[in-house]
Amino acid sequence: MKRVGVIGLGDMGSGLAKNLLKNGFSVTGFDLSQSRMDDFVAMGGTAAGSPGDVGAISDAVFVMVMNGNQAKDVILGEGGLTSTLAKGSVVLLTATIKASEAREIGAAMQGSGIDLIDSPVSGGFPGAQGGTLTMMAAGAPQVLDEFKPVMEAVSSTIHRVGEEPGAGQTVKACLQSLIGSIFSATFEAAALAAKAGVSGEVLYNVFSTSGAGCGVANTALENIIDRKFEGTGSHIGTMHKDLTISLDMARELGVPLHTASTAMQLFHAGKTKYPNGDNWVVTRVIEEIIGAELHR
Repeated sequence: MKRVGVIGLGDMGSGLAKNLLKNGFSVTGFDLSQSRMDDFVAMGGTAAGSPGDVGAISDAVFVMVMNGNQAKDVILGEGGLTSTLAKGSVVLLTATIKASEAREIGAAMQGSGIDLIDSPVSGGFPGAQGGTLTMMAAGAPQVLDEFKPVMEAVSSTIHRVGEEPGAGQTVKACLQSLIGSIFSATFEAAALAAKAGVSGEVLYNVFSTSGAGCGVANTALENIIDRKFEGTGSHIGTMHKDLTISLDMARELGVPLHTASTAMQLFHAGKTKYPNGDNWVVTRVIEEIIGAELHR
């Protein structure tokens, strides 16, 4: 049984740790937040004092931080994972960062004897906590084979999307452009219904059983009509960051993303007005403009 580490024990990382422990792995973790560390220890994990300390006693380490700079620091920085992980071990980059940043990390790890699996995830807080994440995994086939049991502990669907670092992040950027667009369309439809006097229950029942119904839209609409705008595990800052990555990639490739660009502006408005809110709080910004709210 491989020893596994998790760096970043927030909404997503805590779910990874929980399901790794549930599947019998020995799990060491690190987070800058002491309260998160305390919660991790309470569930049966072993606390470490630094990312390097995690690497020193792990065969595989999940990196679930917020951005590329944090990922580089954790993996490549002084006292980071590459200074303590043994040859033949692996870093599972499950954070969503720029594909170019993943490539930089992969290039810097060349010759270290430590493998990199570039595998951002989808499924959000429910998927992380339930162990049902979708993984977009890029890595050498033999490495993916060896560490498949570790990945299966946190994921119900593992897609092999390439072999080179950055391939996983590229697919995730495409996915987030779609998810962000679905979210923003749902927010606008909810506001339209509110102004027209349609009840949230009616709208949800129709949407969820129509061709437009999907997990993304259904979850968003349910949170809107129940007025759950904070604490649902889907902080607006994460999607705002992910859309920034999608649009940056589109700019680099010269691809127009009209719908995703509009979604970005809506999320920017929501994050500015309600910085502590979750994705659905964008709807409140629109509701305040029109003077109507959608309730169940």
